Amino acid sequence: MDDQSRYDRWERRAEIPLGVASLLYLSSYAVQVLGEGLPEPWRNLCFAVTCASWAVFIVDYAVRWRLSGQGWHFVHRNWLDTLVVLLPLLRPVRVVKTYDMVQRRHGRPRLALQTRVMAFAGLSAVLLGFAGSLAVYQQERAAPHATITTFGDSVWWACSTLSTVGYGDVAPVTPVGRLIAVALMSCGLALLGAVTGSFSSWLLQRFAYGEDQGRPPES
Repeated sequence: MDDQSRYDRWERRAEIPLGVASLLYLSSYAVQVLGEGLPEPWRNLCFAVTCASWAVFIVDYAVRWRLSGQGWHFVHRNWLDTLVVLLPLLRPVRVVKTYDMVQRRHGRPRLALQTRVMAFAGLSAVLLGFAGSLAVYQQERAAPHATITTFGDSVWWACSTLSTVGYGDVAPVTPVGRLIAVALMSCGLALLGAVTGSFSSWLLQRFAYGEDQGRPPES
């Protein structure tokens, strides 16, 4: 069996575990941030689950790097997986990739390409917004002169940041919080561009189809 076959076999087997690890990471992290009144043993358990799920990503990345035989080229050719390992904020997004790969394994996806892009971009925005809200709330809630003092404030800030609106009524004041803001703004621009481009492509296809048929496109 060659390296490519072993790589594909490992990737198929790792799909579901990585998706579960993504959900466990987000859930355990949310409990740590929001469960301030939890007993210490439960908080320690959640921290252990968070670390264990991160370890799953690291093991998968290391195995695929070894099986690919690409050396350092693997890092930039699989840039999303590299960022997922390095940046905690992006780990929940791995659920979206897992869902797409599972759909492909069970045959042709039911939805059109543009619809899938918009759906996946929306799901990614929800996961990123929730993870970003947790991370910023954890950093900002006890900071001096902070304007993000409740989780509701953090959710509102994440929504306005991801949508690239940026009202400015609340904003992070800590260095880590501002780094998270930069990451969310970058992701928001990318997701907004993906949705806008896919929707425009869908409209062009519909109108082109209508012109080919000699009648207006159906709504």
